[in-house]
Amino acid sequence: MALGSYTGKGARPVRNAPTRVLLHAIAILLAAAYLVPLAVVLLNSVRSAEEIAQTSMIGWPLAWAWGNYATAWSDFCIAQTCTGIQPYMLNSALVTVPATILSTLLGAVAGYAISLWRFPGHAWIFGLVTLGVFLPEQMRLIPWTIVLRDVGLSNTLTGLVAIHTIQGLSFTTLFCRNYYLSIPQDLIKAAKIDGAGFFRIFARIVLPLSPPILIVSTIWQFTGIWNEFLYGVTFTTGTQQPITAALIALTAAVADAPQYGVQSAAVVLAALPTLLVYLFGGRYFVRGLTAGAVK
Repeated sequence: MALGSYTGKGARPVRNAPTRVLLHAIAILLAAAYLVPLAVVLLNSVRSAEEIAQTSMIGWPLAWAWGNYATAWSDFCIAQTCTGIQPYMLNSALVTVPATILSTLLGAVAGYAISLWRFPGHAWIFGLVTLGVFLPEQMRLIPWTIVLRDVGLSNTLTGLVAIHTIQGLSFTTLFCRNYYLSIPQDLIKAAKIDGAGFFRIFARIVLPLSPPILIVSTIWQFTGIWNEFLYGVTFTTGTQQPITAALIALTAAVADAPQYGVQSAAVVLAALPTLLVYLFGGRYFVRGLTAGAVK
């Protein structure tokens, strides 16, 4: 049988087999490279400090130290406050959840207005809004410092909510605008003829068609805000800090006597919300991104 012919009904050409093996091998190697740090942290989170000190940072636990998680959660001292990471996890939740909801809903309204209600200068407004996607965070530190000082929200969780809500509008508006472009204009025109206004059309027509892109925006905002470090460490101190800033304080607190097991357990607990969001919502994220690709 000639090279490239089929081996049977529905079979692929023989010449593609080596290519598939090579691609699978590369994919496995890349996945392993990304998973190795996670595996090291997970293993160290159930190893005692004595075991790690006597052996190395890489190794299988000789005795499972599950108590590291309880210590990291509620007992360990961070910046002279011996309450573990529990209050800082709560701070992150109090910032991430409202900022995600507000930025997603406001971005949906803005994307709807720019894409389906054409008005003079709508393209310029869209360009200015999405400019925020490309501005580095360091450029915004001084303006945000002045704003938070003037409105009295320095060193508060409300200030962080305002920062992430406003800055998230650039991404959510971009996502929703591109998705809403796939909605036929005839639907909007028919609703206008029937007397529906801006918000009624949004609530009755656009919003029921929006779950795919709203899921994308929610996942994007949640993971980005939860993992954000720069604003948390710059605009909050002490017990007002989110978990990302508290982890740095935890590292500094154990600089003289490293407790790598407790540190690793704290990292795992801090990363758990975003890992769960990825595991349960990852497939919907990809579907939502491609849902509006074809009209």
